[in-house]
Amino acid sequence: MFKKILLFVLVLIVLVPVYAFKVEPFMVHTNNISLGDNQKKTQLKLVQISDIQVSKAYESNRLDKVIDKVNEQKPDVIVFTGDLFDNYSKYSHESEIIAKLSAMKAKIGKYAVWGNHDYGGGAARVYEYVMNQSGFTVLKNTGQTIATDSGKKIFIGGLDDSLLGNPSVNQTLAYRQKYDYSILLTHEPDVADQFVNTNTQLALAGHSHGGQIWIPFKPITNVLARKYVRGMYTLSDGMKLYVNTGLGTTSLHARFNVVPEVTAFSIKF
Repeated sequence: MFKKILLFVLVLIVLVPVYAFKVEPFMVHTNNISLGDNQKKTQLKLVQISDIQVSKAYESNRLDKVIDKVNEQKPDVIVFTGDLFDNYSKYSHESEIIAKLSAMKAKIGKYAVWGNHDYGGGAARVYEYVMNQSGFTVLKNTGQTIATDSGKKIFIGGLDDSLLGNPSVNQTLAYRQKYDYSILLTHEPDVADQFVNTNTQLALAGHSHGGQIWIPFKPITNVLARKYVRGMYTLSDGMKLYVNTGLGTTSLHARFNVVPEVTAFSIKF
């Protein structure tokens, strides 16, 4: 019995790193979430992606699978919650990235916010250009109101990065006027507490990578992603916060029990 247990442990020691480095990072899971009142007729299909972290470990051709996952949802809106680059000074490939992100199609619009890695390594010089060329409107303490086919109005606001930028919730909300549903984007999830009692229905964030290496009962957390790490949260005023686990990796280019994610929201309001 002892030999069997020892053999099992040795197999795990070998297989778990292989899986974490060579299998799970190459997977993409679509997480479908329904929000709002099912009795309502207006529906918005919104797809969130986050933390692509393009690098030598996550080259731009890896996005082909993501493009398919996004487009099969036929989204009205696509949002990107930051960290396009991992380290721009070591891996840029702007033209390839533009081609990939441009292939993601949305009926109404595509929106993005800054992540901390989009400022570092010289990325600040090109991030907005790359996203704009890819069809994304970059929101930096700004917002836009969009209309659905039924005439309902949705506000989408985006906060500047909370680590290396100059975020302002008040400045972002100043763009909000008449609306039926309000969505705020931020890279770092823990700042969503600042959105409480602002009549915001949904906040979307990334940054945490969901821990990237998920150890049960002792998750790995990141600055400004210690309170809200992954998945759906309901804050004190009823606002929903969703923390996307991202697509790429950083530092240690492995994932365990945190499959790369595309999130598809069906919102009725």
